[in-house]
Amino acid sequence: MTVQSREFTFGMPWESLYGYSQAVQAGDTLYISGQLSHDSTGAFIGAGDFELQMRTTLDNLDRVLEHFGADRDQIVETTVLVRGLRDHFDAAARLHVEYCGGHRPTSTVMGVSDLALPDQLVEIGAVVRRVIA
Repeated sequence: MTVQSREFTFGMPWESLYGYSQAVQAGDTLYISGQLSHDSTGAFIGAGDFELQMRTTLDNLDRVLEHFGADRDQIVETTVLVRGLRDHFDAAARLHVEYCGGHRPTSTVMGVSDLALPDQLVEIGAVVRRVIA
């Protein structure tokens, strides 16, 4: 049996350079790649400012959800990668709760030594269920 899928990209150069999509919908599940802090032209936002980076990253996650007609309360899992986790854990937790509201997806938070961009402090991926095509 073949599963129908839909892909989504922002049209950023690194998508074709690395060979990936921002998200792929397979059936009623949406797999969202790790989002980061950039504007619509691909310019990085928030060097040295963890909270701004996390808010912008979550805004980009919202852009992907919106493209697929999904809502935050359909997120079943988040994966949060943080450079300098000990320094940023409290802010990451506060902003994650703020973003999710009363909804509580599963979540894995990992401290990492490095991320793709030199000034990048956070990357957030997600899995979403019950996406309506």
